Amino acid sequence: MNFGEALDALKQGRKVTRAGWNAGGQYVELQVPDEHSKMRRPYLFLCPVDGALVPWAPSQSDVLGEDWSVVE
Repeated sequence: MNFGEALDALKQGRKVTRAGWNAGGQYVELQVPDEHSKMRRPYLFLCPVDGALVPWAPSQSDVLGEDWSVVE
């Protein structure tokens, strides 16, 4: 799938990953803040293989990639 389709999946609450990423097992997820959150706007975060969540912004190769898939 392309990044637009991956973004649609994120908006549906699903996790997505890329086959082209060197470290398998990492994924991106969308966080939508609630009334208890310090953040006020939705943002993407990456869960790398060590599990330490980090804010994430896609690179040009991520946006143009065609190897996105939903993590089941």
